[in-house]
Amino acid sequence: MKRGEVYWADLVPRSGSEQQGRRPVIVISHDAFNQTQGWRSIIVVPLSTSTAQAGRGPSAVLLPQGTAGLAKESVALCHQVTTLDRSKLTQRVGELNLLELRQVEDGIRAAMDLR
Repeated sequence: MKRGEVYWADLVPRSGSEQQGRRPVIVISHDAFNQTQGWRSIIVVPLSTSTAQAGRGPSAVLLPQGTAGLAKESVALCHQVTTLDRSKLTQRVGELNLLELRQVEDGIRAAMDLR
């Protein structure tokens, strides 16, 4: 597993407005953590195919169909960064290119007011 890869994940249980169910996520945790034996936590950004999510501002990053192997146009919900046990990531879909990963990182910075 490495930063920028997209996986299917089982986001259950969740509550409220958190993204839930089986959906793609982008791994954003540092590769030093991702590749450490015994380190079970992975930090991810969930994706949505809802067009309503695309209008949520700079923390919602549009990813065109085909990006990283995605079957549908998707929105990276950078305001919903979450940590999962790696066992919840089931199947690798693909990998963002450097420009796409930078756009997601910009979305995270916007959501968290990081400079």
